[in-house]
Amino acid sequence: MLVEIDDADGVRTLTLNRPEALNAFNEALYDATTVALRAADDDPAVAVVVLTGSGRAFSAGNDLLEMQARITDPNFESGEYGFPGMIETLTALRKPLILAVNGLGVGIGATILGYADLVFMSTTARLKCPFTSLGVAPEAASSYLLPQLVGRQNAAWMLLSSEWIDAQEAQRMGFAWKVCEPDDLLPEAMRHAKVLASRPVSSLMAVKQTMVEPTRAEIAAAAAREYAQFAELLGGVANADALAAFADRREASG
Repeated sequence: MLVEIDDADGVRTLTLNRPEALNAFNEALYDATTVALRAADDDPAVAVVVLTGSGRAFSAGNDLLEMQARITDPNFESGEYGFPGMIETLTALRKPLILAVNGLGVGIGATILGYADLVFMSTTARLKCPFTSLGVAPEAASSYLLPQLVGRQNAAWMLLSSEWIDAQEAQRMGFAWKVCEPDDLLPEAMRHAKVLASRPVSSLMAVKQTMVEPTRAEIAAAAAREYAQFAELLGGVANADALAAFADRREASG
């Protein structure tokens, strides 16, 4: 199962379960995550959603081999929802979303933090937005959400540099609300989730609606700008070179 689902006391925990690929998102995982998020949002017994990863990664971002296939394979088939469907689902989510970032978060594994209501990070977790190192544009409306979340300069460094930031730096910047020892991460996230889940679901959704609704049109507009830039750069010289280098490294190590 690509997304494991557990329910307890009004909290639904979704665990990305592709550990052999560091929970990198391929089309199947985008679809499975989208379906799981929508089901949680529609289930009246669920008050709060927690998203985490299995193994040593939260998510290594887009599956780069699949990204290369998208460019080179004329028969490449997109998923039912894919990346756009998951982003639309995160934007529309009515219930509180808590992220428990258990390990490395790359690309969408980092930009997804912009959709969270609370972020808990393991002391061993790290974040990176590798867009410039891949010769592409930002994604997931991060060009809008990250400046909103952490300020213009922190977001600029994150999106322009393709450098890692550790959990302590992520908390200082404002990406993470709390940093926990690895064994304490999920218990702490769950403890806070259960506090929220003890409140009326209708009230939780009303609070989130009033906070998030003013940003939804801006998120959609930012995503549209990013898709246009991404489409222009995908398969260009810088991107093709970066993907070929990744494939070569993977082949050499495998």
